[in-house]
Amino acid sequence: MKLFVTGAAGFIGSNYVRWVLANSDHEVTILDALTYAGNMATIRDLVDDRRCRFVHGNICDDDVVLASMDGHDAVVHFAAETHVDRSITDGHSFVRTNCYGTNVLCDVAMRVGVGTFLHISTDEVYGSIEDGSFTETDILTPRSPYSAAKAGSDLIALSYFTTHGLPVVVTRCSNNFGPYQFPEKVIPLFTTNLLDGKKVPLYGDGGNVRDWIHVHDHNTAAHLVLERGTPGEIYNIGAGNEITNRELTYRLLELTGRDESFIEPVADRKGHDRRYSITHDKVTALGWRTEHTLDAGLAATVQWYADNRWWWEPLKAKAAL
Repeated sequence: MKLFVTGAAGFIGSNYVRWVLANSDHEVTILDALTYAGNMATIRDLVDDRRCRFVHGNICDDDVVLASMDGHDAVVHFAAETHVDRSITDGHSFVRTNCYGTNVLCDVAMRVGVGTFLHISTDEVYGSIEDGSFTETDILTPRSPYSAAKAGSDLIALSYFTTHGLPVVVTRCSNNFGPYQFPEKVIPLFTTNLLDGKKVPLYGDGGNVRDWIHVHDHNTAAHLVLERGTPGEIYNIGAGNEITNRELTYRLLELTGRDESFIEPVADRKGHDRRYSITHDKVTALGWRTEHTLDAGLAATVQWYADNRWWWEPLKAKAAL
């Protein structure tokens, strides 16, 4: 099988391609614009593999997408602007990449006859929930420009299934963590700050709840949906690891040998959802199970950042994080 994977010079996509190359005989083409969150250092081990080809290009560029996608069996679409804080100050780029870019990909996939289009999304499209968990049939109530743009991209992709018969499947995942995550996100930011003896900024009262899933577990679920998912369907991917941001911070303090004096309270951000929670019965019914506990996954992740300063130190210096 030949896979066309967008955004795979970033966090989740690069880990997905790394898993595919190690666990299958598939060929992979990576299309990535190499924005601040995607860089060649992340995929240097991947492009050395004869089964992996890299194309530098933007998903909003119809000509580039057409030239590079033709001849592939499936599309796995990770490419997106993803940081909530950035979306608050620059919503335009989020709408362009996440909505317009997804439309370009779907249109080209339809024209070249792609067999499956896997659209990777987020549980943030459902919005915040006080009790219980969202299912795949619940309405979407996104509350940030990021989540709204992702909700729009979901609907665009699904419209190509309904209107044109493009075999689209959508996954919506909870918060990922693991190696190669750009250090503006909470776990790599806090981990690398603490490794350097710096304080970590904790929003508000730290009571916001997230379900954390190791990137490996997300990617095995996504690939299973690619292989066994029903076109036109949505599959939530969660791990059942709901903890508050404050509790997460204390676990990272313990893993890095720091104490609570390293916590710096900061004002809560705009539109900060209180709690995300999703069911994952549908993907479990396909035969998927998590392989990483939260504690083991966090310990391995902290160790990875401790061992790979070569990767994150230049990124933090350039971004002034």
